[in-house]
Amino acid sequence: MSNKENKKSSPLFEILFNVFLPSFILMKFSGDEHLGTGLALIVALSFPIAYGGLELIRNKTFNFIAALGFVSVLLTGGIGLFELDTRWLALKEALIPGVIGLAVLGSTFTRYPFIQKFIFTPALFNMPLIQERLKDSGNTERFERCLMTSNYLFASTFAFSSAMNYFLATWIVTSPAGTAAFNEELGKLTLYSYPIIAIPSLLMMMGVFYYVWRQIRVMTSLETGQIFLAK
Repeated sequence: MSNKENKKSSPLFEILFNVFLPSFILMKFSGDEHLGTGLALIVALSFPIAYGGLELIRNKTFNFIAALGFVSVLLTGGIGLFELDTRWLALKEALIPGVIGLAVLGSTFTRYPFIQKFIFTPALFNMPLIQERLKDSGNTERFERCLMTSNYLFASTFAFSSAMNYFLATWIVTSPAGTAAFNEELGKLTLYSYPIIAIPSLLMMMGVFYYVWRQIRVMTSLETGQIFLAK
């Protein structure tokens, strides 16, 4: 097992540290009798910021999506601390997945579509054998079209996330920024977004991965054990 694999955190720990703890602090400790609105917001947001910083230090790699998440946390803190209109929060919630989706969509028109750079890669798939079988069966161009379709589908998952983030933010967060009610609603938004947005988005992404695998099987007649690299 590599050092990098040893440094991977448990998904349950990530959810606890980045979702449940910040939400709990915002919902339970934002009153004046506890931390107060400003301090509660700072403490809650410090969890994902600290987690992202530690991951960067431990793995020593720059992650574009993680960087966007870091910017998102800072923007959330700015909206709360500077008491901006809550419409900015809804726009911010929609902006982050929207930017990622546009990047994925834009990659379709480059030499390195997202699906080929991050999913259909030599790290996961037995590329020489797959490409050989595609060539033998005359399905190379057909499979290229499949990958382009997959890239569009992957971009659509972020479009879904962007739209749902905006809807959820406008529905839940209605109190003025800088108030205890705003913090409590922000905590609910963080908490609810996981089952309502994150899990469905993950299932959609898994569906795209299944689609790619299925098309490889159909076009190459390879078995699953031949398609993926043995660990």
